[in-house]
Amino acid sequence: MTIEVANESGVTGIDEERLSRLARHVLDAMRVHPLAELSVVLVDESPMTDLHVRWMDEPGPTDVLSFPMDELRPGGPGRTSDPGVLGDVIICPQVAERQGETAGHGTRAEIDLLCTHGILHLLGFDHAEPEEHKEMFGLQGEILRSWAESEAARSDGDERSR
Repeated sequence: MTIEVANESGVTGIDEERLSRLARHVLDAMRVHPLAELSVVLVDESPMTDLHVRWMDEPGPTDVLSFPMDELRPGGPGRTSDPGVLGDVIICPQVAERQGETAGHGTRAEIDLLCTHGILHLLGFDHAEPEEHKEMFGLQGEILRSWAESEAARSDGDERSR
């Protein structure tokens, strides 16, 4: 799996390696083919505003945008998706910081949520209708819980090896 993470936002302190691990976790949970490609780009408010206006016809910056390429769908029991280019997830850390503060879970957790949310959109999930919302946000919650558990286990393993 090729996952490119680029921080073009100028915001320091974003762990790109960790974000790449999260993306891999999401793709594995969704049984995406190991040869799939994904790009995660962090941008500041000005380029995010430009993208938001251009593609969504809405003013101001938004938190996350997803641009699918090959329209891959999740795999199922015993099978992965087709290989291909999943697309791009664009995240604005400044918006994430404000939202994370409002939500009470901080910027890193908000960026995790936005990355997961963006990848699910690339895989065809949406939340326009109540049933879609329930499915997508339920899945997002499950994936983020399993991510937190895997990161806690990873941290415990790192502590034990010292």
